[in-house]
Amino acid sequence: MTITAQTVKELREKTGAGMMDCKKALVEMDGDMEKAVDWLRQKGMAKAAKKFGRATSEGTVALAVSADGKHTALAALLCETDFVARSDQFQALAAEAAQTVLDKNPADNAALEALMGHKLTRLVAAVGENVRLGKFARCTVREDNGVVGRYIHSNRKIGVLVHLVLGKAVNARGAEIQELAKNLAMQVAAANPMSLDALSLDQAVVAREREIYRKKALEDGKPESIVDKIADGAVKKFQKEVCLLEQPYIRDDKKSVADIVREAAKAVDDTITVTEFARVQLAS
Repeated sequence: MTITAQTVKELREKTGAGMMDCKKALVEMDGDMEKAVDWLRQKGMAKAAKKFGRATSEGTVALAVSADGKHTALAALLCETDFVARSDQFQALAAEAAQTVLDKNPADNAALEALMGHKLTRLVAAVGENVRLGKFARCTVREDNGVVGRYIHSNRKIGVLVHLVLGKAVNARGAEIQELAKNLAMQVAAANPMSLDALSLDQAVVAREREIYRKKALEDGKPESIVDKIADGAVKKFQKEVCLLEQPYIRDDKKSVADIVREAAKAVDDTITVTEFARVQLAS
């Protein structure tokens, strides 16, 4: 069977493989397009195996939003170099990863990889670098009084979702609340909180921090009678650093995030509750 340049081009567009590899695949498979795709995938797997395990410190965080605005997803795709991260192929697969999280709501990275593994392998073969899926997040607004703040940092290495719930649905659509939600997402991007508030902070982390402060106080020669008090004060300071609502607000560090939320609620004569946040970063 004659292998035309157009057929080779079509296979290249489908797989992202090199022109010569595509031509060889078509020759090997007697011009059968689907078999040629499978042949390239098999070869791609062999190439990809050599790339797995190599450092992936570059990449991008992609965002996907449903048509009705009720579902939002973030997904990180990682690679070895900024050059590949900026390529159209890589950016397209990152966007597809976010869309897959949005549409399929996978339970974990293994489930997401099961949905996208063959495409990752194909991209590895095309770009010659290790490419892997990073963290992802998905947020759903279940009622009309819910709002999601979305933020992707300019370098596309950090993405954040913050979910707010208001008492009145009409306020959720207001410009002031939309701006608040975005600003809170920027807060999470910049300050990297560990939890929403002190109650939701992992108590094992709190216990570990308290013990560190106790031992430090003892090593500094503080009296045993005040060591616990010193440790408790240090833990409270720690909570202000790592709990979103207790953190100093990045635009006015004289106020806490909780203060900003209360002020916004008062301005619209409503209640505002921050219920959850998700932060996706390449290196996390």
